[in-house]
Amino acid sequence: MPKAADWNIGDELPVMKTEPLTRHALALYCGASGDHNPIHVDYDYAKEAGLDDVIAHGMLSMGYLGKMLTNWIPQKQIRSYKARFTAITHIGETVCCSGRIAKKWEEDGRWLVKIELFADTPKAQSIIGEAEVFLD
Repeated sequence: MPKAADWNIGDELPVMKTEPLTRHALALYCGASGDHNPIHVDYDYAKEAGLDDVIAHGMLSMGYLGKMLTNWIPQKQIRSYKARFTAITHIGETVCCSGRIAKKWEEDGRWLVKIELFADTPKAQSIIGEAEVFLD
């Protein structure tokens, strides 16, 4: 479990990289999330929408960012987590999730850090976000 004394502004969290995204993974995510928008699973629909192929759910990449965060710290220590989608994630791309400590402060006797979060594909930064977490 991360200790406050061990983490400072500018420190980077352990990076998490996904396997290349597959149609199968998107279909499974449709079922798990309830997001059955055909742009994520129907090739013809995606082509009609002007895309080369189906695209990944933005929330899937946000979930990967959350997984990277909880690989580092228990979920119960996350005070807040938010993100903004900035680019499309395509079939076959990997998502590289990373974070860096942007702020550290003490509040009511507990240490907190603000973490800048990033989800990058080989072509673009698909998500930027932030989280505030309590450290021990």
